[in-house]
Amino acid sequence: MIPIPAIDLKGGKCVRLLKGEMEHETIYGDNPLQMAKKWESEGAKRLHIVDLDGAVVGYPVHRPVICKIAKTVSIPVEVGGGIRTLPDMEAYLSCGVHTVIVGTAAFLNPELLKEAAERFPNHLAIALDTRENAIVVRGWQTVTSEEIDPWIKKLNKLPIFAIIHTDVGRDGTEQGPNTRTLQSVLKKSTRSVIASGGVGALSDLETLKKIETTLKKKFLGVIIGKALYEENFSLKDATRLLEGS
Repeated sequence: MIPIPAIDLKGGKCVRLLKGEMEHETIYGDNPLQMAKKWESEGAKRLHIVDLDGAVVGYPVHRPVICKIAKTVSIPVEVGGGIRTLPDMEAYLSCGVHTVIVGTAAFLNPELLKEAAERFPNHLAIALDTRENAIVVRGWQTVTSEEIDPWIKKLNKLPIFAIIHTDVGRDGTEQGPNTRTLQSVLKKSTRSVIASGGVGALSDLETLKKIETTLKKKFLGVIIGKALYEENFSLKDATRLLEGS
């Protein structure tokens, strides 16, 4: 399991939201490229970038700067937010992005998901974003009637890169991850799983490691946002704890 720094973009700035609420933002920088280079210089092995404005309006807003980041850093970049068409996916992948994250389009248009997975095998991550057990879409603004377990079974049949599970109610709170749901997702998924939402202390990372030990199965990574920006711990500390070096 590797720590994956998050860079969330809103209005051209690097921000963090509280529980996915667009009106509750904290700005941490106005130069996304500089932020990406900072995390790379501190040892990040992967970056998680979300176009928050794109997630709400339904199409990429920050593609130019995200593509510039992907071309500049030497580590894999995963990108989500407003990616709802095959051309949007192809545009990101062709500019150097390693993984496109699909959420809304996957759950509202399963046929598109199937086509995308077959066209871009192992370069799609599915954003399994939830409030309690219900999947949320459209920038976390809409709660659907879809639940996790049936979707994991569907995703297990597709050549996707990973499932990213975020408990929206914990995102940005630093109150710890939703261990119950994460354990269930990791146990049932045959695809790689990335944990997200709620990490606030190194002890939260230790908790995720305990889940790995219990299930004898590893997370691909854990996305960390506010805890790094607030300097609750360093990326180096997180790497040392998770990877033992």
